[in-house]
Amino acid sequence: MTAPLMRSSIHSLPLINQGKVRDIYDIDDKTMLLVTTDRLSAFDVILPTPIQDKGAVLTQIANFWFDKLGHIVPNHLTGIAPESVVSDPAEKAQLARRALVVKKLKPLPIEAIVRGYLVGSGWKEYKASGTVCGIALPAGLQEASPLPQPLFTPSSKAEMGDHDENITLEKCAQLLGKALAEKVARISIQLYTEAAAYALTRGIIIADTKFEFGLDAAGELYLIDEALTPDSSRFWPAEQYAVGSNPPSFDKQYVRDWLESTGWNKVAPGPELPAEVAQKTADKYREAYRKLTGHELSS
Repeated sequence: MTAPLMRSSIHSLPLINQGKVRDIYDIDDKTMLLVTTDRLSAFDVILPTPIQDKGAVLTQIANFWFDKLGHIVPNHLTGIAPESVVSDPAEKAQLARRALVVKKLKPLPIEAIVRGYLVGSGWKEYKASGTVCGIALPAGLQEASPLPQPLFTPSSKAEMGDHDENITLEKCAQLLGKALAEKVARISIQLYTEAAAYALTRGIIIADTKFEFGLDAAGELYLIDEALTPDSSRFWPAEQYAVGSNPPSFDKQYVRDWLESTGWNKVAPGPELPAEVAQKTADKYREAYRKLTGHELSS
């Protein structure tokens, strides 16, 4: 078992950006290197404790979905082996299982969120107004109820440390243009619908998820970043699902619950996680991979 990677150190390539989880390096004018670390953020704060193999799980789950859903929309993968873009053995060692060489694309200024169930902020809004992101829903729904049909509810992209904000479909159309906004909505719902149907056969309910898209120089739309991972989605174990309560999810909810119990004020720096909390979180990520793919995470 390799040691967790809190941050990558690829000195042979220029660092473009370091996000909450991913470090991005410049390769050339068409490609860049994405390294998914074992960092964990909660309440928009990067915690000081890494989660063993989290980066590998996220990368390999995303690759699984990119392959399965490639008939719907192209994605940013190039097929170039990450180890081929660096020569130093210490740098190569950081890339195994967790890195991708991807196309350079222009990211859209929204996050494409699709909700299939009434939970989280959507449930809070529904209780208050009978709507989700301003979209009217039938009366009488309960927490975790399936929605009559999946909803596309875009959000703005916040700066690091800030919260994304839900935006209206009208605002989305203003940002993207009407035709592109409609295309993003249609493709997002198709991606979610097909993925959710498959996941259900593997014992996982995808309650909601977030997609990101980019455009190439010719204006073609691509799926970018990650897709349908425990970090970008709410995965529920189907056997524990019941309308009226929020099932335990295959993601960092266990960490969130522990953080809430500590009285932490949700301002950086975050507290160190106890070893058993970090281990249980790592186990949940691995379980999501195993359930979805039918395979153990490769070493």
